This record gives sequence, C-alpha cells and structure tokens, in this order.
Amino acid sequence: MKRLLLIPLCLMLMQGLAAQTPFSRGVNLTNWFQGEDAGSIQFRKFTSQDFTQIKQLGCDVIRLPVDLHNMTSGAPDYTVDPVLFCLLDSVVTWAETLQIYLLIDNHSFDPSVPTSPDVGQILTRVWPQVAGRYQNRSEYLCYEILNEPHGISDQLWGSIQQETIDAIRAVDTRHTIIVGPSGYNGYEDLAQMPVYADTNLIYTFHFYDPFLFTHQGAGWSTPSMEPLAGVPFPYNADSMPPCPPELTGTWIEDALGYYNTQGNADYIRSLIDIAVEFRDEHNLNIFCGEFGVYIPNSDNEDRVSWYGVVSDYLEEKSIPWTIWDYKGGFGLFEKDSPELFDYDLNEPLLEALGLNVPEQQTYALLPDTVGFTIYDDYLAQRINEASYTESELDYYSTLYPNNDQYCLFWSGGPQYSQIAHDFVPDRDLSQLVEAGFAMDLMVRGNHEAIRFDIRFVDTKTGDASDHPWRIRTTLNSYTPGWDNRWHHLHIPLNSFTEHGSWDNETWYEPEGKFDWSAIDRMEIVAEYGPFDNNEVWFDNIRITDQDTATVIETGTLGMEQSSLPFSETRLSARPNPMSSSTSLSFDLPENGPVLLTVYSVTGIRVRELLNTTLSQGSHTIAWDGKDPAGNSVPPGIYLCRLFTGTATGYCRVAKVTGDW
Repeated sequence: MKRLLLIPLCLMLMQGLAAQTPFSRGVNLTNWFQGEDAGSIQFRKFTSQDFTQIKQLGCDVIRLPVDLHNMTSGAPDYTVDPVLFCLLDSVVTWAETLQIYLLIDNHSFDPSVPTSPDVGQILTRVWPQVAGRYQNRSEYLCYEILNEPHGISDQLWGSIQQETIDAIRAVDTRHTIIVGPSGYNGYEDLAQMPVYADTNLIYTFHFYDPFLFTHQGAGWSTPSMEPLAGVPFPYNADSMPPCPPELTGTWIEDALGYYNTQGNADYIRSLIDIAVEFRDEHNLNIFCGEFGVYIPNSDNEDRVSWYGVVSDYLEEKSIPWTIWDYKGGFGLFEKDSPELFDYDLNEPLLEALGLNVPEQQTYALLPDTVGFTIYDDYLAQRINEASYTESELDYYSTLYPNNDQYCLFWSGGPQYSQIAHDFVPDRDLSQLVEAGFAMDLMVRGNHEAIRFDIRFVDTKTGDASDHPWRIRTTLNSYTPGWDNRWHHLHIPLNSFTEHGSWDNETWYEPEGKFDWSAIDRMEIVAEYGPFDNNEVWFDNIRITDQDTATVIETGTLGMEQSSLPFSETRLSARPNPMSSSTSLSFDLPENGPVLLTVYSVTGIRVRELLNTTLSQGSHTIAWDGKDPAGNSVPPGIYLCRLFTGTATGYCRVAKVTGDW
C-alpha cells in the first residue's frame, strides 16, 4: 500500500523539478552587442559594475541580444569576427564571477522582414563556433538560437531549430539551449512547436499585450503608432484618446474600439495561461524572454500598473522572466534621464516588479577637475557613440595601433560625415579650460589633402534664442603631416575657436555664447568636403594637462606584417624577462645616429638609454631597470624602441621581481 502511494508522489516531484529553470528574473541589455558589425560595438556602454548593480536589484539573469549574423564574415562560412569573441569573453567572465546567468540571444532579425527559409544555413555555421568557444565555461551561460522568427511556417522553423540544436550538441552537450516558436516567439505559437527530445532546453515566449497599450508611440509597427498616445491601463473610458486621423481605417482604430475588453488584468492573465497550459501539458521549462511598455507616449502610472500585473502573474505561475529592457525605450529608468543607477531609477516601476529599490540621489552637474579618456582601445564609459555618417567606422582596427590592441579607423563618406561622441550626462569643462588642459591624441592619415575639424558642441537650453554652439580646431596637412605614420597632438582647449551653430536647418554665426560648462558632445567632422578615399586612424584620445605621450610606431602603413621590425636580429634583450637588469643588442648597418628609448606599454617614456652617433657593427647597451632618477621601475612589460635614422626596431621586455 505504501509503495502504491509513493510512486505517484515521486512522479509529482519529478514533474515539479522539470518545470524549474535555474534563474528567476532579470533584464535585457539592449543596443550593446547589436549593430552592423563587431566594429560598431561600444564595449564600455556596460561594465562589470553594471552587472553588479543589476544583481543588487535582485536579478539573477541577463539576456544579451547579439546581432550575431552581422558579426561574421558573411556567406558562405559565416566566420565569427574575433573582435566579438574578445569582447564577449569579458562579459561571460563578469557573469560567472557574479554567478548571474547570461543568455546569449541571437538577435539577428528585422521585424519587418520575414525570416528566410535558408536561415538554417547560417545558424548551423554560427552556433557551433559560439558553442566551441564557450563549451568549457560554467553553467551560468545559455544559448538562445534565434530571436522572434516570423513569416516562416511553424513546421519549417521547427525542423531548422532541430538542426541547430544538433549542430550545437555536436560541440557542446552541457549548456542549456533556449528555443522558441515562430510568430515572433508568440505565446499562441508555443503549441505549434515540436517537443524536442533534448531535455536541456528552455522554451521561450514574449509578451506585449495588449499591443495597443504597450506600443503606443512606436514607429516600427505597421502602421506607425507614433501618433497614438495616452492609452490608459487599466481601461478608463473617460481618459481614452480619440483615434489619430493618420490611423483612421486601420486595425488601430478597431483596437481602440474594443480596448475595453482587453485593457484589464483578467485579459492579461488569460493570455499568459496559454503559455502555462503548454508548459503543464508537456512538462517543459518555459521562460518569458521579453515583456514591456514603450515609454515615450505612455503614462508612467499606467505603465507601472501593467508591469505589476504581468510580473506578479508570471511569478505566481513560476515563469522566469527578463524585461525588455534595462536602459532604453522600455527601460527601468526615468523618462528622458541620463539613466544613472544612483540617480535615475524609476522607483515605482522597480517596486511593481518586486525588485530592490536602491536609495536615489539628486544629480548635480559639477565641473571636471581632472582629465579623462575618450578613447583608448574602447570608447570610454558614459560616452555614447552617436555618429551620423555614411563613412566606414571601426572602433577595433588592428592595423598597427599606436599601442595596445586597437585603434579607431575612419574612412570615406560625404561632406559633414562625422564621428560623434555624446557625453552622458553632459560635462562641465570650464575649469579644465582655465587650467590649460588640452585634447591629446595620436592621429595618422593616408593622404596629404586630408582636412577635418575636431569640435565640441554645447547643450541647447530652453531659451528660444539659444542654439547648440560649436567650438573647433582644424587638422590639415600642416598640423600632423599625413604620411601614414602616427603623430602626437596636444591641442590646448583654450586654443579652440568658436564656429557658430546649425540648428533647425539654419546656420547661426558665432555670437560668443559657447559654454564650456555644458558640453553635450565631441565630434570629428569632414567639414570641408567629402572624405572619399581618405583614411584616418585615432588612438589614445584624452583630455589631459600632461604632454608626455610618445609615438610608438608599431608598423608603417603599406608594410607587410612579416616585415615589421620586431626581430631579435634588429633589437633583442638578454635576459628577458629581467629581474634587475638586461642588455639590449642590435646591429647597425652603417655609421649614423642612434636613439634607444624605453617606454611603458601606455606610451609614456621611461628612460632614454642612447642618443648619439655610433659606427657600423654590433652594439650592446645595458639597462639597469631604473628611471632617470635612479629609481627601479615597477614590474611589468616595457617597450624598447631603437631608431637609427634609416630603420626602426622594437623589442618587449618583461621586468619581474626576484629571480626568474
């Protein structure tokens, strides 16, 4: 008798366990790894600190949309760009360190373009590369095959998804895979999915109903819902907006007519129950990967009310979720704010979602008193890439950077093409200007006719007579010399000249109103004509009072990598690594001047060892591991540069403590 009772009890427990996922609630980090290519990723938009803060809110999962197909070489091989893996590796490590789940979401889709029937040819090439890269990483990593497939039959998509599962499992049998239905991952399409044999899957759906409320103001819908505003939740007849004239005769007019039946909590719960029924019928793990309300045209109280209804019911039904999104048009921050964690969180929304509410402070713009970096391999945090250009722009060029891994490349485009770096929040540079700070950068160009402006643009105020005023400096062939080599520029901010303003399709001549205390952005602009075949590289862009940066020529454009002067026959160090000293040896092909200098890896000169004329032949110079003041330099990597007048050579020296 006891055995008969025990067996169904065990089955019930097993079913309960099968319906659990290892995470519960979190956010989507949007517009980060989404773009036309890996070179457009603004890596420091989010940092490990953001991951820590997201966990402080009470989240245990982050869904990371990646335009994965754009980050490849394209047909036929779809080889993933190494830059993507380099950046993604760090993100995976942050998640593992914090023990927060990271869902790599293949967000390669266009809502207005049907999913191609041939998409499997891409998925089965791309995902094995990703799985191969991360097969040995922790369980905190999951793979989501494709976001919101649509315009493709359920049967065809089901078979393509199976092929992709098989392709991943041929490489990685450990990590959880997230699968979803066609129909934009709609909950109603879950029932049309195959129940796959693989048991390490999570079935996802998205929730944006009633769509009339959640997407009022959205320009990407058909027709555009930008004219629609003020739709309440829950439904209130007294506050319902009329149908905008532009939308008369469309489905939106019809939806406004029956919104009284949909704008309520019971309707929302009935729709989520469709996903619950699918889960319970098949004993599967399900997950709501997206839900949210677009901010611009919705009332915040109504928006908060909707989030409370949806999140409460998802949790009541034990459905984990990630909201769309963290920062952005559907995000957790106050409308039109800089989205700063300590200042701008939407507290009522966090409460409605059951998240922790950190104490918020009042933000005040204070003058900068120290310099800061704009670009050094990556665009700095709180500086948004905001370019409007048809140019080629690559933030991760590996073509002989001045130092470290990358440099910023800009080429082509019509007149007024620009690289724009938006300061978020705005910056007050007034004290730095008074203190003699400068824009300090490395720049390299390929053509003597190159000419462009570097400028700052201040913030337009509410005063009708105010405009976004500009102040600029011009770079041309007389400034750095465009000879395919790096040049160091140190341009005092107080040497910039006012230029005027372009506002509302009107040009305004300078009026002496430029305001250094309210800087909105920095721009690099093709002010004087189309850029055509001009090519320019930038590295180490900073605002600083130190004029100490030194050019490190890691190669000259046009030289093959194999001919770069990183050869021990040119310059070598013994011992290397060194503990206290090393000897630098080189061969001089003819009599002439010799300059031998030691630099840090950031380009700062450490010590000049030689600056003299030597005869042809072999030479050895000792470096005692000290700076000019006789102090031992700290452990690390140092770059030794040899210049002979006719050739340049390098070697890297590691300094360690104690015996090696």
